[in-house]
Amino acid sequence: MPFPNVRLSNRPLHFIYLCDCSGSMAAQGKMQALNQAIRQSLPGMAEVARQNPEARVLVRAVRFADQAAWHLAEPTPVQQLHWRDLEAGGITAMGAALELVAGALQSPPMEERALPPVLVLISDGQPTDDFEAGLAQLMRLPWAQKAVRLAIAMGHDADLDVLQQFIGPEPAGRGRSPRRPLQASNATTLAQYIQWASTAVVGAASMPASRVVMPGERPAATTPPSGSNIPLPDLPPTLLDPIDDVGPLVW
Repeated sequence: MPFPNVRLSNRPLHFIYLCDCSGSMAAQGKMQALNQAIRQSLPGMAEVARQNPEARVLVRAVRFADQAAWHLAEPTPVQQLHWRDLEAGGITAMGAALELVAGALQSPPMEERALPPVLVLISDGQPTDDFEAGLAQLMRLPWAQKAVRLAIAMGHDADLDVLQQFIGPEPAGRGRSPRRPLQASNATTLAQYIQWASTAVVGAASMPASRVVMPGERPAATTPPSGSNIPLPDLPPTLLDPIDDVGPLVW
């Protein structure tokens, strides 16, 4: 007797950008570079989603300047996403952005079957509101605790200590690690980090073994002991700090 043609339902994977849109992002082509990097990464993310049918990749984005607001409010399948350009102007309400994301990571609206979300914080400066309160509100949530939290510093004026707090404890040892803020000093490096986050990291998070260990459950043997339960892939082969480069694309 043949098996019935039953298609197993896939599990949502929420990918959320938190984008600094303060006035300093208008300088030296930073905002243009960010918009271009995100837009160019979408085909690669869509291909990763196609190769991992067990996951349904849904993208959202928050912008923060004088206030925080959803730039892309509805969880949108990456295959259907058309990126609208962000615009710069104002200060840096990063704490408010974290509070906004916290509201989206509560259950509900988060689905019980969802895969660990991916949160990518991108900033070129320092928060001008109560970052600590926003982070505390976010990290009270199990979904935030188990999320893959990445941070990209655009230029040398970004507050690396703040970005490290968002990611979590700094890993032991020296060298490059995705569990430290990624320093993008020009448009090329930024594009490589965005591409890595939207393909390699999404691919790792899409694996069936990726799951949130909720209260009362026993963690799987392959689950890392702390932080996200997704082993992060290696960083792309890019210059971490190309200070010897010259030209208008250096921040």
